[in-house]
Formats: sequence, structure tokens, C-alpha cells
Amino acid sequence: MDDYTVKSVDKACLLIEVVSDYPEGIGITELAQHVDMVKSTVHRLLTTLMKRGYIEQDASTGKYKLGYTLLDLGMKLLSSIDLRREALSFLQELADASNEVVHLAFLDQGEIVYVEKVESLNTIRMHSRVGKRVPVHATGLGKAILAFLPYQETLSIIDRYGLPALTEHTITDKATFLKSLEDTRRNGYAIDVEENQLGISCVATPIWDNNHRVVAACSVSGPSVRVTWERMQELIPLVRSTGANISERLGYRPSEPVKMRLSTSSSRRRG
Repeated sequence: MDDYTVKSVDKACLLIEVVSDYPEGIGITELAQHVDMVKSTVHRLLTTLMKRGYIEQDASTGKYKLGYTLLDLGMKLLSSIDLRREALSFLQELADASNEVVHLAFLDQGEIVYVEKVESLNTIRMHSRVGKRVPVHATGLGKAILAFLPYQETLSIIDRYGLPALTEHTITDKATFLKSLEDTRRNGYAIDVEENQLGISCVATPIWDNNHRVVAACSVSGPSVRVTWERMQELIPLVRSTGANISERLGYRPSEPVKMRLSTSSSRRRG
């Protein structure tokens, strides 16, 4: 509805759209004429967009062009779409083998974004849904990604977004949290015992691309009464195999061979 339109945001979006038609750049006078705005308004908007990397100015011509932030966002979108397609069959196998809920997520702006959720026969009520964002520090998925980012990038995320408590079990002490990331790096998986949602525990593992960069994570989640520490020992190899297989589909070549696809008959939880 027009009543809810933020005019300054709408104007900024219009500038981006017009600039996109000029790969060699466009001057501010011509741009102002195209969007029917005064140059002072256009200049303020461009300055803000440049600060965020959405627009850049050619130092030699003074003309404005699209910035690399837009390319980065576009690549993230494409990557998430490709990732979902490549991962879905493996996620379904994991859900069938574990008989628990399976998630696929990536990191965006210091938060975990769920991009896929596969239900199991043991459907449970969880807060997660595709598109939902949660703080990165309180999920196994987030820890599985943070642990394998460059150390300074991890510290920057922690310092910027903090470690707020979502439940009484959320790790809020920085030193303790960093130690948990060390454990994740050493073990190749992360766990979350009611840190994001009371009554829910999970096991997660990172997913790698062909450039050996961590790009996402997958997990198995279930009620803590069912996903006990003993049960986690059964789930860990299943989750890690799934992460390895998805990574291989994305072009990642590990030093060790990827495990065979899961056998639902031998891995399904009994009882």
C-alpha cells in the first residue's frame, strides 16, 4: 500500500534502477533529470548508497555506477537458490535416516537465515521456518559456520551483534563461546542444547564450496528428551556425511573421500 511507502527508500531504489542502465556511469545532473529530483537530494542519497557500497563513483569521470555490494547480494541469492536445489535430496535422506527435522541455513548480516526445512515423521513444533532469521551465536547452524570463518571476521560478528540470551542455556560469555567454536573446528560439528529454543537440541555441520569457503550449514533438530547426548553420537556421522555430500555437489574436494549416501533402513531411529 502506498500509505506505507518510505519515500526516501523508494527514491534510493529508483536511483539504483536508473544507474543500472548505465554500465559506464552517469553524471549527477543527468541522473537528477532522469528521476526528477533536485541535485542536492540526489547527492545525499548517492552519498548514503556509496557508504553502503550500493553505488560507487568513478574517480576519473565523476560518474556513478553500481557498487559491488549489489553483486555480492546477487551472488548470495543465486548461491542460496543453487544450494537449495543441490542439497534437497541429501536433506531428505537425512530427515528419513534420523527421523528428525532437518535444516539448511546460511549466514547473512550477522544472522542465520533458514533456507530449507525438511520435516520428519516425528514432526515437532519448532520456531523455525524458511526465511526466518535467528542470532548466529545461539544455534548449532550458526556455530558451525562461525567456527570456520576467518578468525577476525568471527570476532567482528561477535563484537558487533553480541551474545544476547535467548534461553537460560544460551552461551553469553565471549571466552566460553570462542571455546565452543574451537571445539567445533576440532570436531567438525557443532551442537546446540536448548540455546535457541527450550526443549530443542541439534547437531550441525558446515557446508563448503569449491573455493574451500564455508557457505552454509545443515543440521538435525529434535526434542531434547529424544536428542540426548547418546542419540547425538548416532546423529553426528549422519549430519557430517550430509554436509560432506552437499559440499561435494558444490565442487568442494576434501582430502578424504565423501561418505556414502545414507541408508535409511540402518540409520532410522528405532522405537
